[in-house]
Amino acid sequence: MTQVIFGLGNPGKEYEGTRHNVGARVAGEFAAKTKIKKLTVMPATTFMNKSGDAVGKWVKSKAAAKNLIVIHDDLDLPFGRFKISFARGAGGHRGVESVIKKLKTEEFIRLRIGIAPTTPSGKPKKPSGEDKIVKFILGKFTPKEEVVLKKMMPKLAEALEAITTENLAVAMNRFN
Repeated sequence: MTQVIFGLGNPGKEYEGTRHNVGARVAGEFAAKTKIKKLTVMPATTFMNKSGDAVGKWVKSKAAAKNLIVIHDDLDLPFGRFKISFARGAGGHRGVESVIKKLKTEEFIRLRIGIAPTTPSGKPKKPSGEDKIVKFILGKFTPKEEVVLKKMMPKLAEALEAITTENLAVAMNRFN
């Protein structure tokens, strides 16, 4: 069965470089470099809140969903960190919520990329209030964040390769 990797984000130039589009960006960069066969990598083709519609065109069953990897931003993780997870709730992420609703299952793999600002001790410090959250996630990465993100890309690619060529448990043990 072909493994599907889907990077969440919003289409359009105005969303390029935003925190909310990091999933689509990682998927796009991975697709450009990977040599793995039996793999479909899709960056965002719909707006975030409609991600389930796009994923549903590629993933037609609950069994197929277990081979789906969704890459997305995560405001609960500190910027510069990522985590692989399986069968989790949406955690308030509307794109993930849309995928869960469309597939009627939470049983798919996620590569969650932290975007939260941090305290001096490294703990995530989410903006409070809907307006501030929206402004933050739709904001572009700072030049310093871009440097960190570029350094993360090889590790993110390694994690995706481990999931697809080895297995989920191996990847989670190695990268979480």
